Amino acid sequence: MNVSIKKMHSSQADFSSVLAGLLNRDQATESGVDAVVAEVIADVRANGDDALYRYTHKFDGFDAEARGLEVPDFRLQKALKEIPPKQLDALKYAVERVRNYHEKQQQESWSYEEADGTRLGQKVLPMKRVGLYVPGGKATYPSSVIMNAIPAKVAGVKELIMTSPTPKGEFNDMVLAAAVLSGVDRVFRIGGAQAVAALAYGTKSVPAVDKITGPGNIYVATAKKQVFGKVGIDMIAGPSEVLVIADESVDPDWVAMDLFAQAEHDEIAQSILLTESELVAERVQQSVNKLLPTLERAEIIQQSLKSNGAMIVVDSRQSLIDVADEIAAEHLEIFTEDADELADEISNAGAIFIGAYSAESLGDYCAGPNHVLPTSGTARFSSPLGVYDFQKRTSMIKVSQQGAQEIGKNASVLARGESLTAHARSAEYRLDKS
Repeated sequence: MNVSIKKMHSSQADFSSVLAGLLNRDQATESGVDAVVAEVIADVRANGDDALYRYTHKFDGFDAEARGLEVPDFRLQKALKEIPPKQLDALKYAVERVRNYHEKQQQESWSYEEADGTRLGQKVLPMKRVGLYVPGGKATYPSSVIMNAIPAKVAGVKELIMTSPTPKGEFNDMVLAAAVLSGVDRVFRIGGAQAVAALAYGTKSVPAVDKITGPGNIYVATAKKQVFGKVGIDMIAGPSEVLVIADESVDPDWVAMDLFAQAEHDEIAQSILLTESELVAERVQQSVNKLLPTLERAEIIQQSLKSNGAMIVVDSRQSLIDVADEIAAEHLEIFTEDADELADEISNAGAIFIGAYSAESLGDYCAGPNHVLPTSGTARFSSPLGVYDFQKRTSMIKVSQQGAQEIGKNASVLARGESLTAHARSAEYRLDKS
C-alpha cells in the first residue's frame, strides 16, 4: 500500500496559487444541515425535555424519559473505580500536568490610581456556568474532557455541565472517569445539535450555560454557530492539521509516523512536510511507503495524505519561515538542528513542538498545554483554549471630582465633534461652574 504525496517547490512559477489552493479548506455547511439544526434548536427551545427524549430515542436508541437524562453520581464513581489501574493512573497523570500548566495562565483583577484620585482598573471574574460537549458512540475522548474542563475549573467556573451521547445507553468509563477527575459537576447523556440547544437555552432538566466548548461533528459545530450570541463558544474548528519542518538530522521514520498520526483522524485531516532539502522529502516518502501498511487505519491515512497532504521544498530559510507563517498550522513540529531558533522566528501556529522528541501526540494527551487549537489558518489571530476563555473582564472606572474637570472638557469636545450633544452636556454638568 503506497501513497504518493504531492510535492511542491517554492521555485515553481505558480507556487503561491498552488499553496493557496492547498490551504483553501473552508468546510461550507450544506444548506440541508443548517436547516436540520435550526429545526432541532427551535424544537428544543419550544418543547424542552420532551424534545430531548425524542431525539435521544431516535438517534441513540435510548429511553431517556424512563431512565433519566442525567448520569447519576454513583455511576460516575463506579466508572472511576472500575477502569483498569493503568488507565486511571494515566488519566491522573494527564490531569495533573494539564492543571499545572493552566494554573500559570491565571489572570487577576488590577487597578491604578491617578494623581487626582481617579481610579481605573479591570475586574476579572470566572463565568458562572459552562457547558462541555464530548463526542460519544464509537469515539472515546477522555482527553477532550480534560482539556476543556481543567482550564474552566482553574478559572473558577462555579458549575461545569457536560453532555455526551450514550448510544443504547452505554457509557464510556474512561470519559466518565475523566469527568470526575477534572471536576465536572453534572453529566447528561445527550448529544448532537439537541445537546447544544439544551445548553444554550436550558430545559427543565438541563441548565442553561454561559459558554459552550468542546468538539463535535458537523451538526454540533453548526449548532454552536447558530446559538453563538445567546451563549459564547470556543471556536468553529476545521479539519485537524500538522505541519512538520524537518532537516536531515531527524529520522525520516519519525516524520512519517507524525504525518500519519494526524492523517488517521479522518480523510479530511491535513499533514504537510516543509523542508529545505529535496533529500529529506525523498526519504520521508520512502518511509511513508514502508510504514503505511503496518497501520490499523491505513486506508484513512492513505486517503488523507492523497487528498490533503503535501511535501513542500523551499530554497531558503526565509522562504521556509514565510511558508510556515502562511500556513499558520494548528500543530507545528520543528525537527531541525536549530529548532529553538527557528521556533522564535515563526509567528503563526496554534502550538509549536520543538525538537524531534516533541511529538505532537504528546501534546494531544498529557504534555500540559491545551490541545484545543485554532485550525484552518486562524492561528494568525486566534489562540489555544485556556483559562482566559472562561473568565470575563469588566472595566472599572471611578472618576474623582478633580479628574472629571480635565476628562470632562476633552470628552465634551469629542462628543460635540460627533454631534452627540447629550453626551457633551452630561460631561459638562460635572464641570466646576466657577
